[in-house]
Amino acid sequence: MKIRNFTIMAILATLVSFDIASANEPLVKEKSIPGTFSANIGLFSEYFFRGTSQTDDNAALQGGFDYEIGLNKNFTAYAGVWGSNVNFTDANIELDYYGGLKGALGKLDWSAGAIYYSYPGAQGSLNYDFVEGAFSLGYDFGVASATAGFNYSGDYFGASGDAQYYSLGVDVPLGKYFTLSSHVGQQNVDNNTAFGFPDYLDYSVGISANVVGFDIGATWTDTDMSDSDCDDPCGMVVFSLSRSF
Repeated sequence: MKIRNFTIMAILATLVSFDIASANEPLVKEKSIPGTFSANIGLFSEYFFRGTSQTDDNAALQGGFDYEIGLNKNFTAYAGVWGSNVNFTDANIELDYYGGLKGALGKLDWSAGAIYYSYPGAQGSLNYDFVEGAFSLGYDFGVASATAGFNYSGDYFGASGDAQYYSLGVDVPLGKYFTLSSHVGQQNVDNNTAFGFPDYLDYSVGISANVVGFDIGATWTDTDMSDSDCDDPCGMVVFSLSRSF
């Protein structure tokens, strides 16, 4: 044990000496990478997407990586990947890839991009994977900010054909640490039988707080679907703990 400890200490001393020497005489000149990288991770009591559960009463661990770079004073390009566990037939993971352009003009902001929703491991015949165009327009009123969105897919989840999603969200800051958020959206699908749900409206209201770098939230989410159309209870409170880096 003494010999092993002595050997470990000798190796550590050598590494420290090498680090000091390297700091004084860098072997390779560092080059900064343009743009900005960020990451996020979160734990949710359940994963809801547009008012419908994706985890069937189970918790979800979610996270993603983002990159953006300013092209000029008016345009910023962005790209990223995001993932979550799900509970589907033949699929346990959802991976989303996205990219596009965004910008701002005073208190007005906008974005236009595309999202590829993928479910690794699922049989191709289930037709889970799909692509959406995503567009949004937001405005900061000072006391609140509002964002209107429109998503379109030519072949939605489950090969259900054309689909449109219209949404409106409002965020109201409450003091320094709290934010009250509300959302309403309308999902329309060409082939409701293939989709598994009728066209429906979803809505949510929640409150979040930033505590020592973590975002803690509680959100009520629901739809206008009947109980017979919902796979799970239509309304539910989702608790979350997340952090961005």
